Amino acid sequence: MNAGRWFLPASVAAVTTSLIAALGATITVLGPWYQGLRQPSWAPPDIAFGPAWTLIFGLCAISAVTAWMAAPTRDSANNLIGLFAINGFLNLLWSFLFFRAQRPDLAGWEVWILWASIATLIVACGRVSRTAAWLLVPYLLWVTFAGLLNAAVVVLNRPFV
Repeated sequence: MNAGRWFLPASVAAVTTSLIAALGATITVLGPWYQGLRQPSWAPPDIAFGPAWTLIFGLCAISAVTAWMAAPTRDSANNLIGLFAINGFLNLLWSFLFFRAQRPDLAGWEVWILWASIATLIVACGRVSRTAAWLLVPYLLWVTFAGLLNAAVVVLNRPFV
C-alpha cells in the first residue's frame, strides 16, 4: 500500500471534519434558553453528546477517506465528497436551527433531511466500499435517536415562534 496516496484524502478529511466539528460546537450554545427546555426522561446527559459526536465525526472522516480511495473514477470520488459536504452543511444547519435560532420545531423537520442525507451517503459509499458504508451506520443511528429526542423536546415545549 502506498502511504503517500492516502495523505491528501486523509488530510482533507481530518481538516474538514475538524472544522465542521469546531463550527458546530461554536453554534451549539447550552445557555439559559436550552437549560430551560423540558427534556424527556430518556434524554442522555449533556456530557454524553461531546464524546458521541467526536466518535461519529471520526468514523465519518475514516469513511470519507475509505470511499474516496475506493472510488473507481475521479468523478465518482468527487460525487462522494460532494455528498459528504452536503451532509456537513445539513449537520451544521440543524445546530443553527435548534440552538441559535431557538427553533426546535424547524430543526425537527430538518433532522430528517439530515437523516436522508446520511442514508444516501451509506448507499453511495456502499457502491464503492462496504467498510465506508458500515462506518456511517452509527451516525445514522445517532441521528435517528437525535430526531426522536428533538421531536420529544418540541412536544414538551411547544409552541415555538
